[in-house]
Amino acid sequence: MKASFIKKMVAVFCTVCVCMCLAPGLAFAKGKEYHVSVNGNDANDGSATKPFKTIMAAANVAMPGDVITVHAGVYREQVTPPRGGNSENERIVYQAAKGEEVVITGAEPVKNWEKVGNDTWKAILPAKIFGDYNPFADLVHGDYFVSMDRPNHTASVYLNGDWLREVYSEKQVLTPAESVGNWFAIAPNKDKDDANAPTTLWAQFKGVDPNKENVEIAVRPTVFSPTKTGINYITVRGFKLTQAATNWAPPTAGQIGIISAYWNKGWIIENNEISYTLCAGVALGKYRDQGDNFAGNNSQVYTTTIDKALKNGWNKETVGSHIVRNNHIHHCEQTGIVGSLGCSFSRIENNQIHDIHVRKLFGGWEQAGIKFHGAVDVVISGNHIYNTVLGIWLDWMAQGTQVKSNLLHDNGGDLFIEVSHGPALVSNNISLSKNSMSLNSQGIAFVHNLIGGKFSMVFYDSRLTPYHLAHSTNIVALHDNPSGETQFINNLFVNGSDVSQYSTALLPVKFDGNVYTKGSVRAIGVKEKRGMGEMKKDAAETMKKYKEQEAIESNALVKNEFDAADTLLLQKNGVYLEIVLDKSWLTQNRKLVTSSVLGKSSISNAPFENPDGSVLKIETDYFGNKRNAANPSPGPFEILKTGKQTIKVWNK
Repeated sequence: MKASFIKKMVAVFCTVCVCMCLAPGLAFAKGKEYHVSVNGNDANDGSATKPFKTIMAAANVAMPGDVITVHAGVYREQVTPPRGGNSENERIVYQAAKGEEVVITGAEPVKNWEKVGNDTWKAILPAKIFGDYNPFADLVHGDYFVSMDRPNHTASVYLNGDWLREVYSEKQVLTPAESVGNWFAIAPNKDKDDANAPTTLWAQFKGVDPNKENVEIAVRPTVFSPTKTGINYITVRGFKLTQAATNWAPPTAGQIGIISAYWNKGWIIENNEISYTLCAGVALGKYRDQGDNFAGNNSQVYTTTIDKALKNGWNKETVGSHIVRNNHIHHCEQTGIVGSLGCSFSRIENNQIHDIHVRKLFGGWEQAGIKFHGAVDVVISGNHIYNTVLGIWLDWMAQGTQVKSNLLHDNGGDLFIEVSHGPALVSNNISLSKNSMSLNSQGIAFVHNLIGGKFSMVFYDSRLTPYHLAHSTNIVALHDNPSGETQFINNLFVNGSDVSQYSTALLPVKFDGNVYTKGSVRAIGVKEKRGMGEMKKDAAETMKKYKEQEAIESNALVKNEFDAADTLLLQKNGVYLEIVLDKSWLTQNRKLVTSSVLGKSSISNAPFENPDGSVLKIETDYFGNKRNAANPSPGPFEILKTGKQTIKVWNK
C-alpha cells in the first residue's frame, strides 16, 4: 500500500512538472515575441498577423524576456528603450527578421529642390522636419575638441547613402567642387529666431538631379539610445543603424552614438552595420551630468569626472560588461566605438572597423577606431581595423586589458596606450601600419605579435593617473608615467619595425625570444643618459626609486638578411597575408607565456591574469590553434613549414 502510494505520487509530481514547463507565462516559459512591419499599425497587438508599425510601439510594451522582431524596410525613428531585461537569461531582444534588411535611420528625405546654378541646388526645410532638434543649428563642441576655426555642425547631407562635405558660406557652395559635393545651410537661431522659421539648405549634386535621387539629411541625434540608467540587458541584432546627427563624445561628457548603451549593463550589440555619423558609432560611455564638458583641454581634471562616476555607480555590478561583436562599423568621423568608464569589463570582438576620421574637418584628442577611457578588464579581440586615424586608443586606466588577435593595417597608428599603469596584454596581433604602437604607460606586455611598424615612447609624462585594485574600479592611488616597464616576448619583427626608443627607457625593459628580420631595428646600443633634472619638481621624489637600466635582450634571433616580405592582399572573400616564415626559428627555445612569466605590473602591483582572475596562458595562436607548449613559435602563428605562405587572416 505504501509503495503504491509513493508510485502514484511520483507520477502526479512528474505530470505537474511537465505541465509547469509547458504552461505559458510560468517561470520556465519564453517571453512574448512582438513583430514590427512598415505595413503595420501601432494600434495593433504586435502579433505576426497584426504587427506594429514602429519599433517604439513594440519597445513600449516589451517586458524582460520578450523579443521584438522587425521586418524588412526603412524605419525613420529614434528608438529610446524605456526598460531593459533583468539578467543575461531574461533580456529584451531587438532583432531584424532573419534574412531581411532592416534599416533604422536618423535621416529624413528631402525633395522639392530648386537649381540655383552649376550643380548647386536649394531646398527650404520646414521646422517640423526637425522636431525639437535642428542639427543645422547645432555646432560640434565639447572637451578636447578642436574646431580648426570652422563652424562644424552635427548635420549631414547624403546623396544615395554617401555624404556630402560641409562648407561655410554660400559662395563656397556655389563654387564647383573638385570631388565630392558640398553643402551649406542657414538655420534659425534657437535663442533669437521664431521656432517655426525654416532652414535654407544649399547643396551640390554633381551631374544629377536631386529630385530624382535619394537625398537625405540627418535630423535625429541618435538612432538607438536610452535616456536613463537602469536599462540593462538589451540585445540589438542584425540591423543597419545609420545617419545620426551625433555630437562630440568626450570622456568628460555623456557619450551618445548612433547606438548607445548609456551607463547601463550587459548590452549585446551584434551583427549590425553601423555607419555614417559625424562623431561616434557605438557609445559605451558615461552618463549625462550637469558638469559635462567642464574640462576645456585640461586632461588632469578628468580625475573629477572619475570621482563623480564612482559615486554614480562605476562598478562591475552596475555598469559595463557589454559585448560588441561581429559588427561592420564605418564612416564615423570621431570614433567607431567610444567609451568613457562605461566600457569597463566589456568584450569587443570580431568587428570590422574602417574609415574613421578620414575627412578631417575638425580635430581633437578622441579620434580612433576604438577609443576607451577606463578599459578595466576589457578584451578587444579578433577585430579588423584599417583606414582609421588611429586603430585602438586606450586612454587612462587600461588595467587588466587584453588586446589580442586583431588585424591592424593602413592606420595612422595601430595602438596607443596612454598614461596607464597596467597590467595590459597585447598578444597575437598583426600590426602592419607604418606606426605600430605608441606608449606613455607602464606594465604592458607585447607577446607573439607580428609587428611591421615603429614604436614610439614618451620618456616621461608627469600626469598623475589612477590605478585600481585588480579586477575592480576601486582606485588605489594616482601615479605619474615614467617610460619602460614593458615586455617584448616571442614577437616577430619585420621590415619597418623599430623598437630602438626603448634603449632609453627609465624603467626596466625586457626582450626575450623575439625574431628580427630584414629592416627591423632593435633596442640595443649605448643608452642615452638622462638626469632627474628633466623631471618636474613635483614628480622628482616619485622618480628617485627608479634606476636607469639598459634594455636587456635575451634569446634574440637576428636575421638581418631574411626578408619576411609581409604583404596584405585584399580580396573579395577576405584578407590574405603573404609572408615568408622559417621553421629553423624553432631551434631557438622559447617558453610558453603565462601569468608566472609575466609577473605583476610594478606600479599597480596587479598580476597579469584573465579578467575572471584565472591564470593567463598564451597557449593558442592568432587562429585559436594550440601552440607547442614546449617551444611556441615566434609571432602570431604556429609555424608549420618553411617558405613563402599565403595565409587568410580575415573572412570578409
